[in-house]
Amino acid sequence: MASPVRAMFPLGFPWQTSDPFLFCVHHDDAYPAGNDRMGPAASLAGRELGSDFAGKDGWRMYHGEEVPGFPSHPHRGFETVTIVRRGLIDHSDSLGATARFGHGDVQWLTAGKGISHSEMFPLVDRAQPNPVELFQIWLNLPRADKLVEPHFTMLWDHAIPRHVERDAAGRETEVNVIAGRLGDATPLSPPPHSWAARADSDVAIWSIRMAPGAQWTLPP
Repeated sequence: MASPVRAMFPLGFPWQTSDPFLFCVHHDDAYPAGNDRMGPAASLAGRELGSDFAGKDGWRMYHGEEVPGFPSHPHRGFETVTIVRRGLIDHSDSLGATARFGHGDVQWLTAGKGISHSEMFPLVDRAQPNPVELFQIWLNLPRADKLVEPHFTMLWDHAIPRHVERDAAGRETEVNVIAGRLGDATPLSPPPHSWAARADSDVAIWSIRMAPGAQWTLPP
């Protein structure tokens, strides 16, 4: 009997993906307490400001020079899906949309014919560390929809459906169903031109938390 495992490889930074997923990265930064400008209350010496990806002291400034994150930059022809597990993200874009989101919220941005946006990580707590953990996925657009009007939407944590299962030992697996139906959990509506909006596409985005030792079989 053939093995169900097709391949094994390190996740890396970013992760390997398969069409229509173009890119996936997991950011996990242990930022220190913030200062009065929402940047790190710590020395930035020894960092390549503007392109700091080394992970010195357990955190990165990325392309930010005062506040960590990604200042204004363009996208075209695909979507970004940003899933925040911890911390806060400040978004602004050329559509005029702004949002501060985090702690389970999801931002879904259809770049379409072109959009510029920024994603900064404000360190709002001046007394305690400001950990930030998020996933960002780039999802290709169908050929016919590459140049649609840009679209911005928020999926707030409290509204995202959950699917919970327990294995034979009672250990829990909880799935946040962002795209792609799972059991009786029907996801919120994706942007209208996304692959995820097509019933025949079988696109799923699930954020999964498993208790230690839990077992769960992904559905076919």
